[in-house]
Amino acid sequence: MAESPKLLDRIRMAARTRHYSIRTEDAYVGWAKRYILFHGKKHPSAMGAEEINAFLTHLAVEDGVAESTQGQALSALLFLYREVLKEEVGWIHDLVRASRPKRLPVVFTRGEVVQILERMRGVERLVAELLYGTGLRVLEAVRLRVKDLEFGRGEVLVRDGKGRKDRITMMPRSLEVALREQLARARALHDRDLGAGYGSVFLPDAIAKKYRSGPKAWAWQYVFPAARLSMDPRGREAEARRERGPRLANGKREGGGAAPEVAEWRRHHLDERLVQRAFGSAVKAAGVAKIGGVHSLRHSFATHLLEDGYDIRTIQELLGHSDVKTTMIYTHVLHRSGTRGVRSPLDGIPLPIPLPGDSSPVTSPPISPSRPTGEVEKSSEDRSTDSLGRYETEP
Repeated sequence: MAESPKLLDRIRMAARTRHYSIRTEDAYVGWAKRYILFHGKKHPSAMGAEEINAFLTHLAVEDGVAESTQGQALSALLFLYREVLKEEVGWIHDLVRASRPKRLPVVFTRGEVVQILERMRGVERLVAELLYGTGLRVLEAVRLRVKDLEFGRGEVLVRDGKGRKDRITMMPRSLEVALREQLARARALHDRDLGAGYGSVFLPDAIAKKYRSGPKAWAWQYVFPAARLSMDPRGREAEARRERGPRLANGKREGGGAAPEVAEWRRHHLDERLVQRAFGSAVKAAGVAKIGGVHSLRHSFATHLLEDGYDIRTIQELLGHSDVKTTMIYTHVLHRSGTRGVRSPLDGIPLPIPLPGDSSPVTSPPISPSRPTGEVEKSSEDRSTDSLGRYETEP
């Protein structure tokens, strides 16, 4: 009789049955491990809402995690109980929530974008240019397939983006030549892999079973392929489970679950961390005094479109936001950067002239508002003062 799979393997199988990404799967397994170790390796079925509350409160109070991290841990534990153990968790009382500060996104000016991109090279620079020109997330960019680039229509198709949503954004005309050259390099690499007996890529869900030749088809290849072949992690895990699993009546090992039956060497996409590191080095080399990562190019894309007069709904569709409230954050960036036309009161007064020997910096004269034609503004030397040395204002 076959043994039942272990708890962590059951979490992975439940996640794959629901077509969760491998990152979500790893995160849920990781939180389940931390939860069990936190309570002295007690089985989750012997615990409930009280233990969940204690764990999440510890994350907020002792570990000082962000609100999103605490929320991810809660989602992982609810998935464990409801979808894996088939147990309903009661109401969690007195949970200490991690605070979420309201922060504005870091936005680069157009000049700063130019300075940063000038200091990047190779495929990492092309990916960064694509992020700023399309508003894609870095993972969405490196996961682009050949079939997702529509040169004739000038469009980039984002498949299975954040929230498992598809959308369309524009293709920058200035990148067409560079993208075609990148496709030529990717095609040469793919042909070399096919000649060596490889050439497969990962296909989502059941597409690989529906299209047997799909993993090796050119249309499904990544636009930005990795430099080396790698083994599918899910296939490698399935083989490991089969090796350590019990033998069935026919003498074969049990295991595999929803993972591929055979571990296979494949050409994965470019590691997004390479782009992030190259971008960080470019920001430092450019001398840009802002703490912004490669995702700030997406923020800059949206903000600059608003500056150019495009409406908020159009930008919402290009970014793939479900709620326009998420996109509205960029209007706050505009309002707080002086684009409302609000004039500082300091610019409306004449600043005192430094005394001889004063080491304080010399400030610029005030910026005067526009005056009617023919009216000449009096200089500070021409204007009379009262007994206290204050300038007399005109009626």
